[in-house]
Amino acid sequence: MCDADLFHLGSKEFSKRNKLLRSEAELVLGRKISSVEWTRTSIQFLETHQYHTAYCRTLLNPQKEENLEKLKVKLEEKQREAMEESAAVAPSEKKAEKEKDKEDKKKPGVETMFRTTGTNHIRLSSMADSKANIMISVNAIIISVLLSVLLRKLEDYPNFILPAIIFLATSVTTIVFAVLATRPNVTSGKFTEEDIKNKKANLLFFGNFHGMSYPEYEEGMNTIIKNSDYLYSNMIHDIYNLGVVLGRKYRLLRLAYNTFMFGIVASVIAFTVAAIFFR
Repeated sequence: MCDADLFHLGSKEFSKRNKLLRSEAELVLGRKISSVEWTRTSIQFLETHQYHTAYCRTLLNPQKEENLEKLKVKLEEKQREAMEESAAVAPSEKKAEKEKDKEDKKKPGVETMFRTTGTNHIRLSSMADSKANIMISVNAIIISVLLSVLLRKLEDYPNFILPAIIFLATSVTTIVFAVLATRPNVTSGKFTEEDIKNKKANLLFFGNFHGMSYPEYEEGMNTIIKNSDYLYSNMIHDIYNLGVVLGRKYRLLRLAYNTFMFGIVASVIAFTVAAIFFR
């Protein structure tokens, strides 16, 4: 069965069958196989292959050896052509090609870095907004309960006035810090042609162009796209601004959580002292 399957190795149809096999391999692998690579692989296969039956060894081995020699000659010709083409390229061109290859290899990594960093910043910003909303909701409920229930009882329990004030002040202060953390800052939303020329306008942030007309914005974006250095500068500027906003948000959030934590502790202590010592 093996000899029947590989009968073409020792036939004059070998060249034609080998081309068909190469096309099939390219479809399976999903890529092009160079002539040198395929010829070298075919030579290795023929050199290691042996027919099992006496019939095939007698009938097919001579033609198989002839096919092997043709492949070796073809491989030498291909390698010689490749060397001549390589020698024909000027040293300066080789250097330019190497530099271009380096730049092309760097670009995907740089773009991935920008994309990953921007995504992480946006995710952190969303987390900060969620935390601030939790603080606002919790303290709004506390203030509602405090005003509707506890304040009515203060006439009967005047010793709880100071603890109630501390509790109310804690909740209000926490809400103020949480609102400041989520409050958006919108700039004028305009840039000038001079800003574009001096590379001072960051058109990747909506706050810098929302007040402009579409033709003006399109013209500015076209200028950026044509200048890769300016484009990367805008992306760096955008990530930096996101980081600055994040730093401000998390500072205010920290103040909100610290105020809430220490205020709750102080309020509980004040209520306990008032209940025990000032009845």
